[in-house]
Amino acid sequence: MKILVLGSGLIGPASAYYAMVDPDVTHITLCDISQQQLDAAQTKLSGLEGGEKLTTVQLDVRDQAAAAKLMAEHDAVVGALDRPAIGLGIRAAAAAKTPLVDLLWPFEEEAAELKGIVDEAGSLAIVGCGVEPGLTEIMARYLAEKLDCIDELHIKCGGIPEEPAPPLGYKIVFGGRRMPLWEGDSHIVQDGVLTTVPRYSGAHAVHFPGVGEVEAWNEEFFPWLMDLEVLQGLNLGTQMTVRWPGYAEKASVLWELDLVSTKPIDVNGTQVAPKDLLDALLYPHVKMEAHDRDITCFRVEVLGEKKGRRRRYKIETVDRYDEDLGFTSMARTTGFAGAIVARMAARGELDAAGMLSPEKVITAGPLFDRLVEDLAAMDIRFDLTTEKVKELG
Repeated sequence: MKILVLGSGLIGPASAYYAMVDPDVTHITLCDISQQQLDAAQTKLSGLEGGEKLTTVQLDVRDQAAAAKLMAEHDAVVGALDRPAIGLGIRAAAAAKTPLVDLLWPFEEEAAELKGIVDEAGSLAIVGCGVEPGLTEIMARYLAEKLDCIDELHIKCGGIPEEPAPPLGYKIVFGGRRMPLWEGDSHIVQDGVLTTVPRYSGAHAVHFPGVGEVEAWNEEFFPWLMDLEVLQGLNLGTQMTVRWPGYAEKASVLWELDLVSTKPIDVNGTQVAPKDLLDALLYPHVKMEAHDRDITCFRVEVLGEKKGRRRRYKIETVDRYDEDLGFTSMARTTGFAGAIVARMAARGELDAAGMLSPEKVITAGPLFDRLVEDLAAMDIRFDLTTEKVKELG
């Protein structure tokens, strides 16, 4: 089995490593446009178990012919590219007819076209298959289908530094130089309908074992979850981001001042996007340094009825930086999840075609069990609890 990984930033090398330690994988190719990043990844991975299977290749996915040719030589592709390049990876994989698992979701404005390309090719592209999006939606469907009737779904997930520091108490734990600050409103589900709410609204304290008090606030309820039959009657659904306390208030000020806008404005005769300037100013303060450590906080809860009785099911995990391998927790939870599903695709175990989100493919049963078991083997373990409740607190 041959696996290709696109992107050698913080996340891609973790996906490559998890393929390296699989005895069924005979070869891993790690690609990036940056030779400097490839060299750093090569140095990091070559001394680890399975390092002899690894090859690095400098590749610009804008060269679609070269990208498709390389993909055709592999059994599956893991996409760990910056979001603007995701569509290019999907197009090349469709041309190569090689299954692709991308850790993020492409831009909404190009999603329909990309879906058409994948459908026409008869290939498979699983998008948004990291930790969030990805594991959060897979766990949401798994829990929802344990109930006879579901009323509420609440997703809380976020990567935070172990030691919060000014100005935002945050570090970019997934790579790149851009802060995850978005200009649009957020959405929640109310009475079965996707409803607009202000971003950073609903901020409240949340406790995670071993971490303490953090905060969660409304980010974006992923609309493709509403395609699931089990969730179409949902009374209340939220998808919240987790940060250290105080982040939402500060980010809300930036949002209200339009400093996260990507629309250029005139500044003394020069067109400047406020978000570009903000990212440049913040990056020195939010860059992950060699001494930084991160934590992933993950919780999915559902409330409903089971055999006529009110039940709450909860799945959660707290994951931390891997000191032995030097992978951030966000790289572990995101990159390992994508690598596991890519290997399923390479083995021909996924009876699916088209551009799909992972919860449409990894459902309760052997594939779900394998995903959970493989993550547990890498010390990413999910705890499931059941409670008799009147309401979800």
